[in-house]
Amino acid sequence: MATARPRRVEYSETTRKALVDSAVELFTEHGYAGTSLEEIAKRARVTKGALYHHFGGKQALFEAAFDAVETGVVARLAEVLSGAGDQWQATRSGLSAFLEVCLEPSYQRIVVQDGPAVMGWERWRAAEESYTFGVVRTVVAGLVESGSIDPLPVDALARVVFGALSAGATAIAGSDSPQQAKVEVEACVRRVLEGLRPR
Repeated sequence: MATARPRRVEYSETTRKALVDSAVELFTEHGYAGTSLEEIAKRARVTKGALYHHFGGKQALFEAAFDAVETGVVARLAEVLSGAGDQWQATRSGLSAFLEVCLEPSYQRIVVQDGPAVMGWERWRAAEESYTFGVVRTVVAGLVESGSIDPLPVDALARVVFGALSAGATAIAGSDSPQQAKVEVEACVRRVLEGLRPR
């Protein structure tokens, strides 16, 4: 028989989620530098003391917001990839889905723009690898194993594709015409992948 979770634990988890949700919204709207802990606590409807109970400071809260955004992206990509038919179609659908994510303000601001500055390049890159690179490597391995593309070293190819997608995300986030940039990046990446298909 399952035991009921203590109300204190549920309250603590609810408070933490409210803080992270609030942080995602405010960091997206105002950026890291333009957001205060007071604003985050106020929007989450908790005290600043409750905020410090869960997070050691602003950077820790930013990293939790980063994690929330990236976790959501990986879950969405996994759903798209699992329901997209054959390996090639799954790859095309996954590429489109990822580039759609690159148009979202929270991904642009928290992951692409503020992430490297707030977390430091090395930590940010390591975090990105623990999320997006794993998805890319799985897709590339599937393409190679199914014979959809020429047999190439999976890790090396996954890094090349991951690099292209990272650069594409940065181009989209920094563009005055993000939708147009997304179309152009998608066309280029598709052309590169098409070039890897057996002749």
